[in-house]
Amino acid sequence: MSDGLTYADSGVDIDKANRLVDRIKNIAKSTPRTGVMGEIGGFGGLFSLNLSNVANPVLVSSTDGVGTKLKIAFLMDKHDTVGIDLVAMCVNDILVQGAKPLFFLDYLAMGKLDNRVAEDIIQGIASGCSQAGCALIGGETAEMPGMYHDGEYDLSGFSVGLVDNDKIIDGSYIRNNNQLIGISSSGIHSNGFSLVRKILFEKCKYDVSTQLNDLDRPLGEELLTPTKIYASAVLSLLRDLPVRGLAHITGGGIDENIIRIIPEACKVSIKKGSWDIPPIFNILQKEGAVPEQEMKRTFNNGIGMIVVVPEESVQEVLDRLSAMEEDAYLIGEVLERDPSEPQVEWV
Repeated sequence: MSDGLTYADSGVDIDKANRLVDRIKNIAKSTPRTGVMGEIGGFGGLFSLNLSNVANPVLVSSTDGVGTKLKIAFLMDKHDTVGIDLVAMCVNDILVQGAKPLFFLDYLAMGKLDNRVAEDIIQGIASGCSQAGCALIGGETAEMPGMYHDGEYDLSGFSVGLVDNDKIIDGSYIRNNNQLIGISSSGIHSNGFSLVRKILFEKCKYDVSTQLNDLDRPLGEELLTPTKIYASAVLSLLRDLPVRGLAHITGGGIDENIIRIIPEACKVSIKKGSWDIPPIFNILQKEGAVPEQEMKRTFNNGIGMIVVVPEESVQEVLDRLSAMEEDAYLIGEVLERDPSEPQVEWV
C-alpha cells in the first residue's frame, strides 16, 4: 500500500517557506524604525505609536501593486528592483496627504516558491522601505500551485503613515495664482506597462537586450528602472515650507491626478516644454504612433510628483529640491475657472 499524500505532493513546500521566513527576518532588520515591536514571524506585525508630538493623530494607508511591469522582471530574471516599485507606489500616495510613512507589509504569491527569487524581491522591498524611512514589519508569501505560470508571481503592498489632522494636505488651501512645481520621475515608474509591452515587444519586436540609440542602456534595464520614492523631498518641504497641495503622477498622467486636489472653482494651466521629457517616452510615442493626448493620460512623461505652492515660495522650494539633488521645474499655475472650462489646460 502506498504512503498517503502530503502537502508537498500537491506542490506546497512548507519547509522551504520556513527557511525563507528565517531569511526575511534578517532582511527586515535592515529597516529599523522607532515603534517596531517584535520581529517577523508572528500572526501580526506590531508597531507602537508615539503620539507625544501629534495633537490630533490620523493614520493614512494605501495599497498597490507593481502591475505588468513584473513581466519585464520575468523576462530578465531580475527581481531586485520591483520591490522598490512596490514600496514607492504605496508610500508616494500617503506622502501627498502629508503623512510620514511608518510601516509596510507585502504580499508575494508564487505558483512554486523559489527562495532565490523571493529573497531578491524582499531585498528590494527592504531597500524601498529604507528610502521611505518606514519599517518592513510583516507580510505573506503564498505558494499556490496552478495559479501562476512557472517563473511568474504577483506582488502587492500596504503602507501606513501618520499625520496630524491639522496638517493634512488635501488641496483645500489651493488658491488662484498658486504655482505648480514638478519633480522629475525616474522614468516610466509602474504605470502603463501593458501599452509599453504592446508597443515595444509586440509591434516593434524588440526584446529586453535591444540597445536603442536614444538610451544609454539595454531596453530591459531602462524599463526596470525603479519608481522614485519622494519621501525625503516631500517631508523636507512639508517641514519648512508652505505646501498647498501634492499630487502623485501615476496612471492617468498629470491631467487625471492633478484634478484630484484642485478646487472646483480653479483650473491648472500646464506649460508645455517646461521640463525635460526622458527619451523613453519619445520612443514610445514614436514607435507606437501614440496620440499626444493618450501619452498624457497614460504616462507621467517625466514628472512623478507635483507640488502646489504660493507664488512667493517658488524659488525657495526649487532651491530646496535642488539642494536635495532633485530635478524640479516650474510647470504651471492655478487660475480662476469658468464653470464651462476644463480643469486642466496645456499652453
